[in-house]
Parts: sequence; structure tokens; C-alpha cells
Amino acid sequence: MKHFLNRREDIVTEALDGLLMTAPEGQLARLDTYPDIKVILRADWTKDRVAVVSGGGAGHEPSHAGFVGRGMLTAAVSGEIFASPSVDAVLTAIRAVTGEAGCLLVVKNYTGDRLNFGLAAERARAEGFKVEMVIVADDIALPDLPQPRGIAGTLFVHKIAGHLAETGENLEAVATAARAAAGEIVSLGISLSSCSIPGQAYEERLGPDEGELGLGIHGEPGVERIAVDSARSLVATMAERLAGHMAGEGNYALLINNLGAVPPLEMGVVTNAVLSLPLASRIRLVIGPAPLMTALNMNGFSLSLIKLDPSRERALRAAVAPHAWVSPVEPKPITILPRPTFVIAEAPAASADAGTESAIRTVCATLVALEADLNRLDARAGDGDTGSTAAAGARSIESRLAILPLADLAATFGLIGATLGTSMGGSSGVLLSIFFTAAGQTLSSGVPVAEALLAGLDRMTFYGGAKPGDRTMIDALDPALRALAAGSLSDAAKAARTGADATKRMTKAKAGRAAYIGERDLEGVSDPGAEAVAAVFEALAVPRPA
Repeated sequence: MKHFLNRREDIVTEALDGLLMTAPEGQLARLDTYPDIKVILRADWTKDRVAVVSGGGAGHEPSHAGFVGRGMLTAAVSGEIFASPSVDAVLTAIRAVTGEAGCLLVVKNYTGDRLNFGLAAERARAEGFKVEMVIVADDIALPDLPQPRGIAGTLFVHKIAGHLAETGENLEAVATAARAAAGEIVSLGISLSSCSIPGQAYEERLGPDEGELGLGIHGEPGVERIAVDSARSLVATMAERLAGHMAGEGNYALLINNLGAVPPLEMGVVTNAVLSLPLASRIRLVIGPAPLMTALNMNGFSLSLIKLDPSRERALRAAVAPHAWVSPVEPKPITILPRPTFVIAEAPAASADAGTESAIRTVCATLVALEADLNRLDARAGDGDTGSTAAAGARSIESRLAILPLADLAATFGLIGATLGTSMGGSSGVLLSIFFTAAGQTLSSGVPVAEALLAGLDRMTFYGGAKPGDRTMIDALDPALRALAAGSLSDAAKAARTGADATKRMTKAKAGRAAYIGERDLEGVSDPGAEAVAAVFEALAVPRPA
């Protein structure tokens, strides 16, 4: 699997520097200990309150450095990808941010993190620092495991401890609240693919119809393989297992965490599925869906729940500086507003006009007769359907002749535009619908027909983006309408033919499907749309019996 990186050895330090370069002024800094010791800390920290420090291996972004800031972490210590930071790195962070109030370490329950953070805490205490440590073990994938993993539910502890420290609580109070919170968090993850570690060969361990339930955040296999099913079914399975660990009565906060590669569209489906379950009746706050504690590019998500009390709810709702944190919201019914009322004017009554009817029949007959020729021409430089598209529109208009208000040309143009917009298909149908609709609106204001048609052309080119020389129908339509406004229908037909023939010499299309065709395939081939326009004007210019 491909990755954006320079050297694998530098990926973590460069990523952290990218975070620092884009952080708001005065909020974040790093210690001058790169690359061996990677510590991100609050630039505005004054050591007058309890410091809250967390961290772990990289690859979980935005965790952990993304949550450093007022109201959450004071500092984050990063190891390499999925590797715990060293004892010296954690100790350096403690020394950098801890004052008289002391320091709380928030540690996920992995052996490397427990050992390195634990030994750093002991050494810091020996140096005279007041240090407490809370271990988060929220994963319920293996209910009988004596040491469950710490996963995304750790963020609840970051937020609660960070809030209490920010408001001036002492170390004992912050640590007690953090431990109590950690004891009432449950999490479960699911994934449809393993993650890819930069610089290492990628091997997919799952079959095309397999997923994994109960997995950690370091690319390790899930507890069990499951068949891929609907999002509703998979989420229901997760909710059922989580519900089995929800103690007693009371409300919960739900964190919906993207493990890295689930598209926002699918995360929306997951969120809808979760909040449509009976479990939702106990959910008071929702955080996410968002990538909060990822596993690189794992195509999965996790759900975390924490039991609420007034203090925890205040802590979770409190505003913080880190942008990576997603403010919780209360789940609520979807707001549905009534559609706007709009009275559509009654369609003008059918009326007769021999000249208008004759012109429309001529145009329709011309386009129907050209269907095969235009398709063959379009097959040289497009997808071979211009003739069929134009013929479909012509047949649709012809079938409505009996109900058109032919004596009111402005209204007739409007109805032709509406008909082409639904019956003709493709971009040509939309463009001609715009053309006739705008022409009809302009004509209703009392301007001459030729001027109204030019107004339609203006709107058509504005929305379509093509102009003369781009090798489209505009190359014939534009000169034809300008000749019509300045002279006669015969002049318009000659100008349209000249414009259509000119497209044979245009070996570079700048709009439409032909824009993707090479010069060799376009040389000597006229644009089918322009050919259709020229043929229509030539047919209209033929004198008809009075």
C-alpha cells in the first residue's frame, strides 16, 4: 500500500512538526529533544495547576498530541509508530510540566505503556515530584481477560481529568475522578481491513467477505472474524455486547470513533444505525463521529460508552482549546421543515399558429431523420448517442404539439424548455432546456424573437461554459443566431453551416466528451452537435408553401 512520506525514520517527527506549524499562535510547543524524545506541550503552561500527561505510540492521530491544550492534556509523549515512548521521554515530559500541584499520567493498558510510564512515575517521585497514574482498560472484546486493552475510551479520561485540572482541583481529586471514570468506560471496535504501516509490506489478513470484531488500535487481529453484513446488523451486534457491560440505570455518553479510513458518508450510516437502536434511549451525549483515536488507515470504527453523572457531564461539555476534540451534542429527533409552498402558474391553454407549428415540425423531422448519422459521427469523438438524444427530444416535443400554446411563442418556448429538461437527457438536454427557458422569459418582456434567442444563448453558454472555438454546438448556434438578428433566416443557415464545418479543423475540443479525445481522432470530423444545429437552420431556411 502506498503512503505519503519522506523517510520512515522521520515520519513521526515531521507529522508532529506539521501539527505545531498549524496550531493557533501561542498554544503548542515542543521540547528541544527531537528526535529521540518527542514531547508536545502547552506553550501557555505556567505549572500552577495539576498537569495531565498522556501519550503512547504514534499512528493514533489526532491522539495524543492533537488533544494537548487548555482543558485537556498538558503534554503528550510520542513514541514511534505503535511503539511506546521511552522511560526517559515520559520522565522528561513530567519534569517539563509539573509544578507544586503535581502531575497525573493517563496510560492505556498496554504492557509497554504501563512499564515505561510506570517507571518514569517512580523515578519522578524519587526526584520529589507528586505523580499519580491512572490506567484505562476499556476494551470489552475479551470479557475474561484480566488486563483489557485501553482504546478510544481513554479520551473520556483525558477530557474529564483535563477539565478538573483546568478548574483548579488538586491532584488527589483529579486522580480519583479519573480512576472512577476509567472504571466505567466500555469500548468495542470493528474493522473490515487491517491497517498499513508506512515502510512495511502490507498483507491483508481478511477475506473479501470477512471483518474483525474486538480489535485494538495497533493493527493486531480482532478477537473474532465475522461475516460482513449490513451496517445496521454489525452495529446491533456491537451494541448488544456493550449493553451487557452497562451497569444499572442512568445515562451514558457515546463516543463514535473512526479508526482512520472509514469515509464520512459511511460514518454517517453507522451513527444513524447506533442512534436508531434501543440503546439510544440511554445516550445523553454523543461525541463524533470523528477520527479521534485512529489505527493509521484501518477501515473500521469503535464505540465507547461512559456512565454519566453531573460532574462528568459538565467536564465533557466544557469548551477546550484543542480543535481535534469534538464537542458533544444531545441526540435528538431529526428536524423536518415543510417544503416551501409555491403556486405554479396554470399552463397556457393550447392554441394554434400555423407558422410556429410548421417550424417545430420541420425541426423535429430533421433531427429524427439525422439520428443514425449523428450517432455515427458522435461515435468518432464521443459516446455515440448524440443522434438518439436529439431524436428523443424531438419526438417528445412533436408528441406535445396538440397541447402547446403555439399562438404564444414565449409560453411555447418555456414549455419546450421544460419538456427537453426531462425527456432529452444528457448535458445537451439540460443546455437546450436552459436555452429555451431563458429565451421564453426574455421574449415575454416584449423583445424581438432574435434578441430573445440571443438571451437564451447567453444563459446557455454561462451555465455550460462553452464558447465559440471550443468545438461544440455553440460553434454553429452562436454565429447562426447573430446572423439571424442582423439579417435573415437564410443568413443564419449559412453562418451555422460555416460554423459546423469549422469544427472539422478543430483538433482540440475544450468542452464536452470530445475534450478527452486525441487530436488524431478529431481531425476532419465535425462536431455532431454543431452538425445538428446547422441541419436545423438549413431546413428552416427552405421556403415553405404559404
